Amino acid sequence: MANDPGAAEWRPDLALTPDARPGLGALGGIYTAVVRAPAPVVCVAWDMPFVPPALIRSLAQGLGDADVCIPASDSRRGLEPLCAGYGPASADAIEQSVAAGDLRAIGFHQGVRVRILPADAVRALGDPAELFFNVNTANDLARAEEIWQARASSPSSDGRTPARPR
Repeated sequence: MANDPGAAEWRPDLALTPDARPGLGALGGIYTAVVRAPAPVVCVAWDMPFVPPALIRSLAQGLGDADVCIPASDSRRGLEPLCAGYGPASADAIEQSVAAGDLRAIGFHQGVRVRILPADAVRALGDPAELFFNVNTANDLARAEEIWQARASSPSSDGRTPARPR
């Protein structure tokens, strides 16, 4: 999802969809993904370049008996709503949250079944500070480059060098 008119030029290889309900911030992106997808979805903020496929698979699998599967983290919230799985029931809960004036990305959780991917399961996939690192400033971009360079200099456990984030 992207609302910037020039976003299609940033990544022409991706299909972009504007928010179904503009003005809701990050919650609007989650809502749009949920209502536009034909099935449960895993949402990852596109400024998080180091989320590994294994984490995405774990979040998708966690939706088997939950409406939201969200990883624990060391963030101020203790959770990462911009890297989480969401099922169709999330749409109604988000609509109710918005109607109540709550635009927090976790504000609708009381209306759905939430599964938290435990911190130890997240740490087994990597350092949460890197997994959920997001790029918002020029300094963040420089730090992302440093992280990528460090990862590129040491092959992963499967012997491959990580791909440069896009």
